[in-house]
Formats: sequence, structure tokens, C-alpha cells
Amino acid sequence: MARFTFRLPDIGEGIAEAEIVAWHVKVGDRIEEDQQVADMMTDKATVEMESPVSGVVVELAGEVGDQVAIGASLMVVETEDAVAEEAPAAEEATAEAAPVAEEAEEQIEAETPGAPEVVAEKPSLQGRGLGEGDSPQAPAPVDMPLSPTLSPEGEREKILASPAVRARAKDLGVDLAEVKHDGQHVRHADLDAYLRYGSAQGYHAPHASRAREDEAVKVIGMRRRIAENMAAAKRAIPHFTYVDEIDVTALEAMRADLNANRGSRPKLTMLPFLIVAICRTLPDFPMLNARYDDEGGVVTRHGRVHMGMATQTDAGLTVPVIRDAQDMNVWQLASEIGRLAEAARTGKIKSEELQGGTITITSLGPLGGIATTPVINRPEVAIIGPNKIVERPVFVGDDIVRAKLMNLSISCDHRVVDGWDAASYVQALRKLLETPVLLFAD
Repeated sequence: MARFTFRLPDIGEGIAEAEIVAWHVKVGDRIEEDQQVADMMTDKATVEMESPVSGVVVELAGEVGDQVAIGASLMVVETEDAVAEEAPAAEEATAEAAPVAEEAEEQIEAETPGAPEVVAEKPSLQGRGLGEGDSPQAPAPVDMPLSPTLSPEGEREKILASPAVRARAKDLGVDLAEVKHDGQHVRHADLDAYLRYGSAQGYHAPHASRAREDEAVKVIGMRRRIAENMAAAKRAIPHFTYVDEIDVTALEAMRADLNANRGSRPKLTMLPFLIVAICRTLPDFPMLNARYDDEGGVVTRHGRVHMGMATQTDAGLTVPVIRDAQDMNVWQLASEIGRLAEAARTGKIKSEELQGGTITITSLGPLGGIATTPVINRPEVAIIGPNKIVERPVFVGDDIVRAKLMNLSISCDHRVVDGWDAASYVQALRKLLETPVLLFAD
């Protein structure tokens, strides 16, 4: 018998340590060669670690949430064969790691293929409580049914109540015998009074909030990465946000026409048009398509647009990057958006597809509200946040017409971008989006 020390290999350029986000084995388990034993998270991606030998696990490096240095012992296995006591040195080791999405959102307009609207459908917010109009209301028949109960003497009594009242009481879990009434029949008003004061009689509505025990949730994995990155961005970057309103009525009409004649091409959402507009205007505002090296005091203004798109996944926010977005048309962008979003949400995205962004776009979709103040994806210096499209009446001359309006937010690093630059840039975007034919003009 021999003991084999599996040391954490070099799983990424410049990575000094990785976090344990999941163990798939425990001490005493028998494992086989190439069996998945742990998930390790770096600043770039989650990596599946596989055992290079078969045997019995006798030691693990730590618990979920602990950090393990490159080259340090991750696991000790007792093998049946006389294998080397130590794994190869970290600098010589290789890991055939399968990148998993750095699961992450603020949601990017639900950019999955086939999305029917400007933004993806979200679960309805309705139906979570009981409103006054939620229960069925039907006219009482002439012969009202009777609801039996017991009299104080123990004999059965019958309480008059309409079908609507009885149905409502049943939905609420109320015994009509406990409801005070005028002696003839129970009305909705009697039931309302009981509901208002029923807590004193021990009544609790079935949909009322219940007290729960406090729950301590360890912040690990992607949630910890998001927390660290957001805290670092807010500490280091003096943010400011500018918001303006854009009339996208003509753009939405163009989008509908293109979708009606798209053939086998992916359905267009608003996002590809926004990215085209961003790419066409950035050459005149190079200070926005940039990255700031805090320590070196150097701003790099990029000639190409590598567009980050904030994407919500089950584990949190991740930012896949569309390479050379300036060279793509709306159809190509729609296809790449769908591919990257799907890869991020299913855990199949590659680590290199999460790096190198020069500017980011983010959206909360139909929950976007009036305006947002997005946090910059450091070391970038700007992030753009389209908000929800709403239909409102607007004045056109002396007439009032229906228009589709969208607020557009931009947050900038005030060390690199001035307020005048941000406002001027949004006005340039506004010109293209309100006259969408210019998006396709040379």
C-alpha cells in the first residue's frame, strides 16, 4: 500500500490559489482514476478536478469555501499499487479541467434564441397574494344552500350563506360557524369583519407570512466572487450615472419587420440593435471603450469592441464577452448572444469567453424599472444599462401620439470619463436609436 498526494495543479495563467466550492468525495470513499473529486473556483472559472489514481481517500485539503494554493495538497489517496508518494510538482502538472460557467445578473434582457419580445419573459409577479377580487363572486340563488353547524346545546344548526361566501370561506380556511352575522345569513361584510379581527380569535389566513428560523448561509463560490468584485469596484471607482429617455417607436417597428422576414435566422431582440449603436458611436468617444490600470496609472483605449453582456444564471451574475462586436451585424450578434447566454446558463462556457471585455451592457429586462445605476465591471470604465420599454403618450407638435420609450443609463469611472463626455455619448446613441435607418448606413 502507498499514499499518493494529489496536489492542486496550475489551472490558469496567473492563478495563485483556488476556492473549494464542492467536494464529490469524502474520507473513506473508494475512487477510480479520472473520477471527479472536487470543483475549484478561480477568478476566471469553475474547474472540475479529477483524480489521477484509484484508491481510498484518506485526507482532504479543507472544507467548502477554503482556499487552496497552487501546488498544495488537495487530497491524499491510499493506493494498492506502489505509486510515487508525491504528485508531480505544480509547475509540471497539467489538469484536463472542464471549464464550467462562472455562474452569475443583473440580467441581460434574456438574450436566448427565440425570445419573443424585447426582453425575455420573466415569471409573473401576480398571484402571490389574495386581493379583493381574487375570490369568485356569484349572485345568490333564491333558495340559498345551508351550511350545517352545531348549536350551543349540541344540536345541528343550519347557517344561510351564498355559494360565493361559502367558496370564499373555504379558500380562506374559515369555519362559517365562527363568523358573527345578523342571524339570517352570512354575508361578505360579515366575513370581512371576521378577517379583520379574526387574529384575536386565533385565525391565521392561509397566505399570511409565517415566522421562520434564522438561516446562516455561507458565502462561497460565485456568490463570494461577485461580492468581492462588486466591493472592489465600489471602493476603487468613483462612479457617476447619467440617464436619458429615448423614443424607440421606430426601432421597435423596424425590429418587428426584420423578424417577420427573418427566415431561418435567429429572432431579434433589442440587444443586437443596442450593441450596433454602441459600436458605431464609440470611435468618437474612445475614453469609454477603455480599461484603467489603477496601479500603473495607465488608461488603455481599445480600438476594438469586446462587448461584455451581464447574464443572470442560477448561481448569480456572469459576464460573457462578444469578441470584435464592431464587425458583426444584427443577425450575427443575435446568434452570438444566444450561444454565449446558453453556454453561461448551462455551465458550458469557456474561461476565455469570460475575459477581456472593454465595455459592458446590462439590463434587468421587464423588471428594469425607470432607471438603474449599474456597477462598473472593473477594470473597464463604463457600463450601459437599457431599462424597460414602456408605452406613453407624447406630444408631436399639437398632437398627442403613442410612443414606446426607454430610459438608458450609463455609469462611468469619473477618474477617466467626464460627465460631459457621458452625456454627449448618450445623445449620440439616442440619435441612432431614434432614427434606426442610420444603424445600417455607411
